[in-house]
Amino acid sequence: MSLPPEKATELKQLIHQQLNKMDVHGRIREVLAETIREELAPEQQLSTEDLIKALRRRGIIDDVMKELTFVSDIADGELTSSPKPSNFNDKQSTLLKKSDGTRMADATTMLSICDPIHMVLIKTDIFGETSLVASYFLEWRSVLGSDNGMTNIAVELLGVGTESKVSVGILNVKLEVYPQLNQTLSQEIVNTQLALERQKTAEKERLFLVYAKQWWREYLQIRPSHNSRLVKIFAQDENGINRPVCSYVRPLRAGRLLDTPRQAARFVNVLGYERASVIGGGGKHEQWCTLLAFLCRNKGDCEDHANLLCSLLLGYGLEAFVCVGTKAKGVPHAWVMTCGTDGTITFWESLTGHRYIHKPINPDDPPAVEQPKPLYPYRTIGCVFNHQMFLGNCQSSDSVELCVFDLNDESKWKPMSEEAIKSVCAPGATTSLPPFPPLCASVIDSSVTSNEIEMQLRLLVSEHRQDLGLTTIWEDQLSYLLSPALASYEFERTTSISAGNEEFQDAIRRAVPDGHTFKGFPIHFVYRNARRAFATCLRSPFCEEIICCRGDQVRLAVRVRVFTYPESACAVWIMFACKYRSVL
Repeated sequence: MSLPPEKATELKQLIHQQLNKMDVHGRIREVLAETIREELAPEQQLSTEDLIKALRRRGIIDDVMKELTFVSDIADGELTSSPKPSNFNDKQSTLLKKSDGTRMADATTMLSICDPIHMVLIKTDIFGETSLVASYFLEWRSVLGSDNGMTNIAVELLGVGTESKVSVGILNVKLEVYPQLNQTLSQEIVNTQLALERQKTAEKERLFLVYAKQWWREYLQIRPSHNSRLVKIFAQDENGINRPVCSYVRPLRAGRLLDTPRQAARFVNVLGYERASVIGGGGKHEQWCTLLAFLCRNKGDCEDHANLLCSLLLGYGLEAFVCVGTKAKGVPHAWVMTCGTDGTITFWESLTGHRYIHKPINPDDPPAVEQPKPLYPYRTIGCVFNHQMFLGNCQSSDSVELCVFDLNDESKWKPMSEEAIKSVCAPGATTSLPPFPPLCASVIDSSVTSNEIEMQLRLLVSEHRQDLGLTTIWEDQLSYLLSPALASYEFERTTSISAGNEEFQDAIRRAVPDGHTFKGFPIHFVYRNARRAFATCLRSPFCEEIICCRGDQVRLAVRVRVFTYPESACAVWIMFACKYRSVL
């Protein structure tokens, strides 16, 4: 049971108001000062545990937890909100329905919450590159059977992908329930509940596997050549666990962080692209990341991008599916498709943000009939799926340009049982992934970051020109005039509408005197490493010509504009420019 993003925001605001009303911050400062003065030697460090003990002795923690019980009236009745014991990161909360809306959930109710705590460990190097180290689902409910509502657990974290069997370390976790439960459960009851859930999960997974095998046999009986089509029923997550592909997609609402489906496509597009690493040759290593791991890592493969984009488009009320097939040269690929109420089929490329309208070619038309020329890069399609449906392409050809996307026609698309999918993928099912966390707003200050990158690039350009024996003179006004162009480029990427270019060109004409030449080079990145971006720019002959410009009255300009998106994703636009006096 997870709280919708808008309710989570409301809950945080209410908690914040209550803490201010109680002057909790002032009381903590008083306790802190008193503890340091009375209990600690001058040279002794005050740890977090010391402070927590002092707050508990003075009853401040109990006071806060009592005051945080409140009733929220919504359409379907009275709900009690409390800090979620089953997930301790800021991304999720729980709403528990009780007959008495003023009571906190008891141990029995909490035992029925089967959502685990998803812990993700990432590593960031000195260049800002992030890599996924471990992903672990912690079963927290053992704390409900401890005598004092507190327990310690040693968790062995394993690597991901090809290193999913290699230990990366031990994490000691201390679990404690706040406020303390009036009555705890026996450890035997907790263990019995968990054992029953494991048996139930195993049986559901077994039945779905039996059904999937039968479905696949029937699919091959339609046409033996179906064996070569990319019909992906299961996919391995970052821990090497096989999951039904439908479990990687779920309607995801972006709250107020993203306003339109196209803006959502741009957000997914600026998340980095990186194929799962593989040791040795033999082709691509498959790894479909769970959503939290993908967002924490801030980069992933095409399947990760497609699953996230499909989830966001479903959240916007569109009929969206992930498509699995190939692009040029038979390279496996995943993209997103939406089906309009008027029958329009739109492809969304999650790695670029581009959209394509699909117009099928009729192979039976005479040669004189002009056929549409596909603009999309896709060649074949084997299956489509979302959180509720899975359909295998059983048309005579799996070519995208010949494909008819009438998903209700079972002679063209073989469906899986929606009940079978629901049994293992529906929210709340013990076999499914935990609820998707709501997206987090960016913590990056776009103006500060833009200025920092710009200053670093100026220094790199000046050093590069100095090595070539050239002086560097910057023109601030010319640099400023480049801003509208960068804003226009990002607006076009987000909306597919070009606007503002006329004003930019007019301003540049006014800024460049007669007899002078202007050159500009825009480029786009999804990372904020200035040195890496500069090295990439130098590999472009046209950009290198601007940076190394020689001539009379040479003036250089550079402008950086960082556009922020949720989860600290960024679109970084850079434009180098120069003007110089033309010599005949």
